[in-house]
Amino acid sequence: MQTQVNQKSNDIIITEGLGKSVVTSEGILHILASIDLIIKSGESIAIIGESGSGKSTLISLLAGLDTPSYGSITLNGKSLTNMTEDGRATVRNALIGFVFQSFQLLPGLTALENVMLPLELSGDKNARIAATALLHRVGLSHRLSHTSKQLSGGEQQRVALARAFVTKPAILFADEPTGNLDSKTGKTIIDLLFELNLENKTTLILVTHDHNLASLCDRTIQLNAGLIV
Repeated sequence: MQTQVNQKSNDIIITEGLGKSVVTSEGILHILASIDLIIKSGESIAIIGESGSGKSTLISLLAGLDTPSYGSITLNGKSLTNMTEDGRATVRNALIGFVFQSFQLLPGLTALENVMLPLELSGDKNARIAATALLHRVGLSHRLSHTSKQLSGGEQQRVALARAFVTKPAILFADEPTGNLDSKTGKTIIDLLFELNLENKTTLILVTHDHNLASLCDRTIQLNAGLIV
């Protein structure tokens, strides 16, 4: 499907009439409906809304982790909706980083090995050097050989930030990145997230319930029952 929007050179994500529905025992459940978005390269976007409003579904679609029921997604000039699963995976590996509420570090690996992993999977021979430098940047040069069980929640999320930025992604999706942290630690993580985002000129798409956190972004998109309000 060819997008009808006149894409500009700095438009990194465009959606038109994007929707997601699933069949349940009670009939068709519309999770998202008629989402039209244009996100520019380098923007920071907050997606807010109550639980069940469709936030996580929207970022899953934008990242190519899920497929829409209808509508289109253009990512960096390419039609994501026309790609195979392998094609979407290739795009994710090349362009996208993730930070999750639950950290999602591999427990059997050290902090350094967790950060090195995405680079090693892409065949980068400088994985150790790049990962070490980023762990130093997030203040964890003394924790390189520690596994996730030996790290605090804030330290685990700093490892997750280093892992997300080590591939220099064009787009970073952060899904409730402070949800499992206390307020003081959460502020430290958010400050670091925005610093790294600015340094790397990354497009940040942040999912949050926190309106104060959302106010730090360039723009806020509010969802209610699958619709932009």
